[in-house]
Amino acid sequence: MTMSFKRYFTRKPIDELVKEANSSDGLERSLGAFQLIMLGIGAIIGAGIFVLAGTAAGHYAGPAVVISFALSGLACACAGLCYAELSSAIPISGSSYTYTYATLGELVAWIISGMILLTYILGASAVASGWSDYMLSFLGDYGITLAPQYTCPTGNALSLPDGSSVTCILNLPAAIIVGLLAIVVFLGSDASATINTIIVVIKMTVLLGFIAIGATKVDVNNWIPFIPENTGKFGEFGISGIIGGAGVVFLAFTGFDAVATAAQEAKNPQRDLPIGILGSLFISTITYILVSGVLTGVANYTELGVGSPIAVAVDKMNMPWFSTVIKIGAVAGLTSVILVLIYGVVRVLYTVTHDGLLPKALAKCHKKYHTPHILTFLAAGVIAILGSTLQINKLVELANFGAMVTFAIVCFGTLYLRYKYPDLPRGFRCPLVPWIPLAGVILFVQIIAGLSLTTFIYAGIWIAFILVIYFAYGQFNSNLQKSINEGKLKEEVL
Repeated sequence: MTMSFKRYFTRKPIDELVKEANSSDGLERSLGAFQLIMLGIGAIIGAGIFVLAGTAAGHYAGPAVVISFALSGLACACAGLCYAELSSAIPISGSSYTYTYATLGELVAWIISGMILLTYILGASAVASGWSDYMLSFLGDYGITLAPQYTCPTGNALSLPDGSSVTCILNLPAAIIVGLLAIVVFLGSDASATINTIIVVIKMTVLLGFIAIGATKVDVNNWIPFIPENTGKFGEFGISGIIGGAGVVFLAFTGFDAVATAAQEAKNPQRDLPIGILGSLFISTITYILVSGVLTGVANYTELGVGSPIAVAVDKMNMPWFSTVIKIGAVAGLTSVILVLIYGVVRVLYTVTHDGLLPKALAKCHKKYHTPHILTFLAAGVIAILGSTLQINKLVELANFGAMVTFAIVCFGTLYLRYKYPDLPRGFRCPLVPWIPLAGVILFVQIIAGLSLTTFIYAGIWIAFILVIYFAYGQFNSNLQKSINEGKLKEEVL
């Protein structure tokens, strides 16, 4: 390996990262453990519980979908435990980008930042589009309608009740909700956390109401057989169906990593970040298991493979008023997901710009609200455009690709730092090392391998794009490289 090639794998020294962690550098430390748990729940519990539970039950696992949720929660726990350790050792807003910088070097860290952006931006865009559907349905119940050309992605042909059709201009509600939530993020972490907590309380109240009321309407015959007989095709019921269902609902757990992006706004990051990550993951897993259990008990699993499975169950309860409540819960759930993903995008970009890999002017913080306002509205603008003009659902698998790559790298980073820097102070230590991190790496690599060829092609195009930015700008403006060249830091290479 030549010296010129080595520079791309230069690692950021741990002591330098720890020094950065002790300074919020413009950001205000105002978040406690409870707010971080709410942040995690806000990102995790959303479209997954209102859609994926039915898909997994109806097409893969039947009533045994509760086991699928338990398995997926266990799998995410591997990554969650690794995130908890790394966030307590290196509590910086860059999350997995920063952890990668300390283990695999600058170039790989830059690629991981691209994977995070891919996950958060496409995820927020898709959820904004889903939010629009639920909100339009909710408003429609009260006779409030919007001109149809402003209710779906650009260019879509929409059939009207009178038999005519219109071509959509943009999904206006999707753009509006992103804009409103961008203002919330701009107002500061306190405002974001407060609004998010209120929304989380609303959606959790609705889901707990569904569990409590639904439990009284359960027909145990719907749970028989608990594990439907396999159809002869792998993944369609039977034991393989439980595994296949776990792969589907796994997507419902992504989002807990957003807690780590709040590192420089946490009052006591070494203690509170692990609590926020693991606490939100635990609560979400229990909620998913209970909801899916009631769902398959109230309605037969063969009826649940639709876009709104909870609505099917509510119809079985013969409680029309509760349908409106469920829509309110869905709108609240999707709102909190968008909010936290915008927040996470901005915090990761904030860290990347401070490393010199993007123009630092973008990370300028507002004097009154102590937030990177330029990055906030820039990121929100991209999300609003994508969410209102494109059929983002087709790219959700690409967002999941970014998440899986990121999780695998975090698991590896935990293993690497544990052996490379055994004496590094850690507020939390992942148990059963090396087995839990290794299990995480193997699991996520297997999931990635099962993605479609189209997803790999799109991912390759995105990686090529971000590499162009790095080689055209980042490598020449890297603060780490400048410090090494000036003799301020010693070069460390993997």
